[in-house]
Amino acid sequence: MKDPYGIEARARFVAEPPKRAGRTPFERDRARVVHSAALRRLSAKTQVLGAGSDDFIRNRLTHSLEVAQVARELGASLGCDPDIVDSAALAHDLGHPPFGHNGEVALDEVAASCGGFEGNAQTLRLLSRLEAKTFAPDGRSVGLNLTRATLAACVKYPWSRGEAPDGAGKNWGEKFGVYADDVELFDWVRADVEPRHRPIEAQVMDLSDDIAYSVHDIEDGVVGGWFTLDLASLDESSVNAVARDWYDAGLDDERLSSALERLEAMPEWPRKALDPSRASRALLKSLTSALIGRFATAAQSATVQRWGSGPLVRYMADLEVPDATRDEITVLKAVAAHYVMRSDDRAVHLGSQRELLQDLVKALAASEGRELEPDIRADHDAATDDEGRLRAVVDQVASLTDISAPLWGKRLGL
Repeated sequence: MKDPYGIEARARFVAEPPKRAGRTPFERDRARVVHSAALRRLSAKTQVLGAGSDDFIRNRLTHSLEVAQVARELGASLGCDPDIVDSAALAHDLGHPPFGHNGEVALDEVAASCGGFEGNAQTLRLLSRLEAKTFAPDGRSVGLNLTRATLAACVKYPWSRGEAPDGAGKNWGEKFGVYADDVELFDWVRADVEPRHRPIEAQVMDLSDDIAYSVHDIEDGVVGGWFTLDLASLDESSVNAVARDWYDAGLDDERLSSALERLEAMPEWPRKALDPSRASRALLKSLTSALIGRFATAAQSATVQRWGSGPLVRYMADLEVPDATRDEITVLKAVAAHYVMRSDDRAVHLGSQRELLQDLVKALAASEGRELEPDIRADHDAATDDEGRLRAVVDQVASLTDISAPLWGKRLGL
């Protein structure tokens, strides 16, 4: 079969000497992501509950591994190179700071004067600048120097701040994928591409992320005792309100209730209360497998029906996700958001977490770079203005974990 990826897709921002035969450029990309320091740090970063709070609960690394498994299989079923979608899935959360989305909010506020903070833009910055692998002839770091196709698949929101597409909705409208000082690389990645159009590999990564955390947050919430799978006991009005507030303002109660009813009608949905036994855990695992298969198969079938059997790669097709499938994913996310992420037990820590990260930025900035790690200090010292120096400080704080951030605070006397 003819390879659907051409020279343009395999190009790297900085040309590299020929490598030994036996691996494709996209396999090399995946290896670089797997061996990156940023990926290792995800093991100590929050997914939903704090990293290390429970041996069963997922962290950002285990979540990313699960997203990669879903993305690899879904992408391969459409003809995408499996290593491209695998790499994008592994990398999709690399830019997240300590304390999950709460940390993003804190850093966005304190970094306002240098363009703010966004986890997806930080991911591109890590891959193309901060991770140590390759340097340009002029001495600039180009990060892991991934291929154009892989980098494009990693860009979840292909626009700068304030340039989201019309009608993007509340969630997407606040997102962006590149900082001003990373635009050169971003423009190279998206050369001759229609603005804001994502390659199908990025769309597969994005849906796989939604599938994984909608399903696995439910599993974590049930095992953690935050809620049960008896949908009659759910506070449905509050769940629906969260669905509209956080995910899709256009969803009405009827659509959300119908989505819950369809899910409860699945043969794998438990008909009795679950307990800590191995048998109950097996039932729960069967449900998570069935949900992942349900959502991925619906998208695969709808895409093939719309675009043909492919192979479907790059910008030649879009991933089609039926509205009913999106509704079901959204309502599951809303259940976890209402009972876990918005719970009083968790909310009590949010303010102190934000304060810690913002105080770290202020203290490190006041130190004029002396307290930064050597590579970040070099970036700080090379910056020509206050905005560049602040960006380096934010890079440092964003690289910390839920465990190391408090330790840095203690060392700096915060």
